[in-house]
Amino acid sequence: MPAFDTHDLLDCYARGVFPMADARDDDRVFLIDPDQRGVLPLTRFRVSHRLARRVRTDPFTVTVDCAFHEVVLACAAAGPARAETWINRPIEALYLQLHRLGYAHSVECWENGDLIGGLYGVSLKAAFFGESMFSKRTDASKVALVHLVARLIAGNYRLLDTQFMTEHLAQFGAEEIDRREYRRRLAKALKGEGAFYRLGPAAPTCSDALATPAAGAIDALSSGRAALGPEAGLGPPVTAAISGREALQLITQAS
Repeated sequence: MPAFDTHDLLDCYARGVFPMADARDDDRVFLIDPDQRGVLPLTRFRVSHRLARRVRTDPFTVTVDCAFHEVVLACAAAGPARAETWINRPIEALYLQLHRLGYAHSVECWENGDLIGGLYGVSLKAAFFGESMFSKRTDASKVALVHLVARLIAGNYRLLDTQFMTEHLAQFGAEEIDRREYRRRLAKALKGEGAFYRLGPAAPTCSDALATPAAGAIDALSSGRAALGPEAGLGPPVTAAISGREALQLITQAS
């Protein structure tokens, strides 16, 4: 059987299908096409008053594509609330390749040089497919999500796919739609052109944003720069480029 590569994976996303595995150490990859799909409408994204106050204080340094691999590994790690993960090593390798090609992105939150939260996903035309998130500090993944949504709004994205509906996502306005409606929205998004870096690349590079990166983060920052080099037609990894207050303003204006 021919190897499943990044072209096949992008074709799956364009058809409304995404990969999952049963466990980290299980190399099998399954393609999932659920009857019901979770989406986060960008024009109806909700931020609670408590979280909005937190975001306005800019509690973390927020960056984009500075530590993609580290974010994937953190999302794949087992923890108290998650004994297993769907991100096995073949899936990890595929997303790293997508990142090098400019199709996969991460949003990171840092505190004193430590990576303490973030998320990653796949960008295709005007659709963004959220894959996973993690948090080691209160609100870290939520802050990353707010910055992601602001970036997608600024970049004229039309669809934020969350794959499944969860209580955690429901607080932000996520909704569950059937497969037919999902494919209708996906087809519309694939006719558009999203600009993920519209809020960059004039912002400082990752090394400028993180004055004292933690041990192990330096390699991740270097690999991030290499992955998004000139051959990919992209600028350097950048900071979030806007403050939390500005991110909230973008979200409010889109509502």
